Amino acid sequence: MFPTTFSFNEMVKIANNCDDAYDGLFFYAVKTTGIFCRPSCKSRSPKTENITFFQTVEEAKKAGFRPCKKCQPDKIHFNPMMDIVHDAERYILGHYTENLTWKQIAQNIGISPYHLGRIFKKQTARTLRVYLENIRVNKAVHLLRNTNLSLSDICYEVGFQSYSSFYHAFQKQTQYAPQQYRKQIDK
Repeated sequence: MFPTTFSFNEMVKIANNCDDAYDGLFFYAVKTTGIFCRPSCKSRSPKTENITFFQTVEEAKKAGFRPCKKCQPDKIHFNPMMDIVHDAERYILGHYTENLTWKQIAQNIGISPYHLGRIFKKQTARTLRVYLENIRVNKAVHLLRNTNLSLSDICYEVGFQSYSSFYHAFQKQTQYAPQQYRKQIDK
């Protein structure tokens, strides 16, 4: 069923331009693949004769089409940029004790380090470095509270490469030097 607000040719043009301004207004399906997409989907543009349009996800499913795995038209809140952020966060959480580089994180996700940095900052309002430091400091706080490890052991255990960077990040985040924090919790 065709949405009445756009002509067939207008919808084809919108889909070929991957225009996200029209997401949710209609969906297009490709007869040869059996898949339906959002207008913003970055998949290859299908031949015009193989396209059909639907107003809702339900109509497309009822017609026998399945949702695209790339643009996920059946999800209400689809934000591919946040998927990249979550992938970066998961990778950092799994590797925070290592000497991580942005290049290493970006390669794991499959995008350039520059692009990853821009997306992460735009979506979270903080840099990858700040996110990594937050995780490391939170882990250090946990170790200070629950172990008798020395401060230098904690520093390297949580992934800092030098005591001075550990000290600076810890104090910036907690308002205490690591040794002051330990004394506070010992009281």
